[in-house]
Amino acid sequence: MKKILVLGASGYVGSQLLRQLIDEGHQVTAGARQLNYLKARTKSHPLLEYQYIDLSDRQATLDLVRDFDVVYFLVHGMAHGHDFIDYELALAENFRDALANSQVKHVIYLSALQPQTAHSDHLEARRKTGDIIRQTQVPVTELRAGVIIGPGSAAFEIMRDFVYNLPILITPKWVDSKANPIALDNLNHYLLALSHHAPDQHQCYEVGGPDVLSYREQFQILCQQSHHPYRLLATRWLTPSMASKWLSLITSVPASIGSALLSGLEHDFIADNRAIDKRFPQNLINFEQMVRVSLNQEGQFVRSDVWGFDPAALKRWQPGFGYYPKQTGASIDTELTAKELWQIIQTIGSKEQGYFFANALWRTREWLDVLFGAGRPIRRSPPGPDLMVGDYIDSWKVIRCEKARFLSLFFGMKGPGLGRLEFTISDLGDKRRLNVTAWWHPKGFPGLVYWFAMMPAHLFIFKGMVRAIVRKARRAKKTT
Repeated sequence: MKKILVLGASGYVGSQLLRQLIDEGHQVTAGARQLNYLKARTKSHPLLEYQYIDLSDRQATLDLVRDFDVVYFLVHGMAHGHDFIDYELALAENFRDALANSQVKHVIYLSALQPQTAHSDHLEARRKTGDIIRQTQVPVTELRAGVIIGPGSAAFEIMRDFVYNLPILITPKWVDSKANPIALDNLNHYLLALSHHAPDQHQCYEVGGPDVLSYREQFQILCQQSHHPYRLLATRWLTPSMASKWLSLITSVPASIGSALLSGLEHDFIADNRAIDKRFPQNLINFEQMVRVSLNQEGQFVRSDVWGFDPAALKRWQPGFGYYPKQTGASIDTELTAKELWQIIQTIGSKEQGYFFANALWRTREWLDVLFGAGRPIRRSPPGPDLMVGDYIDSWKVIRCEKARFLSLFFGMKGPGLGRLEFTISDLGDKRRLNVTAWWHPKGFPGLVYWFAMMPAHLFIFKGMVRAIVRKARRAKKTT
């Protein structure tokens, strides 16, 4: 058994690596900022500990890193925004300083392939991060990967959303750039194998799959495996700036991450994996099989606490629903207590409160189901007085409920996608933050059209909704 710290554990690779490290008998600490998200996507285990960590907090980083044998550094700053390079390098410097005063024997750093020509901010940040953490005496093994194929991988989901959500694939000219993507299972084999070794010096490996393909060829295979027609138009008029805006409409992958990835796809990225394959041999999965397995496994993420393991959500999930959801909502800060806000929130759908704001629009949406073949709207209320998982509120179903903290309702109306409505209450010290968020996993092009058609109503409703909840809570407080 080794004591292993996974930094960036809430990310795509980290969250799926945790279970495999535990299965090998290691004591694992999952370090992340998005702990609630991570806990919802992973199952608890006696060998797994969750630890909130913001690597920009130097002292917290020094305190955390000190007592581990192996550290996986899977952190990147792409979601941070336009200045993510400076942010990412600052995190690396704090991590480097923490290593200097630790008992860590091995750092495993997941990096990115570097282009032979041209420039990419994202890839430059990956290279410079490696340079910084190698300034310590702790041996660092850097794995340089290109596109990783698996359900939830940002690069794969962008390609997948283009195929599912567009009748014609309109892409920038870089679609003829070449790469040899690696399957997540193959990458995990290398990551796990490295945990058993204690090198005495820094080392760097490139990792990739067996097939060198252009992105055009990858799109063609993805279309074949998903049974979608292959119609692709590559144009030089779709500049990187325009492509990033186009991307934000088509896919729900966070725009900042998508834009950073786009800048890298302009170049050939062909990994020479002979060195690592010689040291840790395995059967490399070909691209066609990667895609087929990924598409078949996408629905597994519904089997998580995000959806409360709800049978209705599992039944309604279909291949083609977006893995990453569209989202919109509103928030408000108030001096009211979480209990006072909750007393109003849990009355949602009641005869007295309705949906707190613009009830006519909520009822109109219910009646629109008749146009899609559904019957008359069903009026249902929880038996009360407290909301419980499994309660129905009209067509909505309670799938997660944490008193005075969190409420998630499953979308029960007809629509080309899968959705939920969430209420969260966060304690800010002297104030509380109430947030209402709608999440929508679109089903193909109709799902996108539906989402954007509903957007004006959403923006209007949710802003009014949070204000109405606070107003009603204040009124109730005065009467008690």
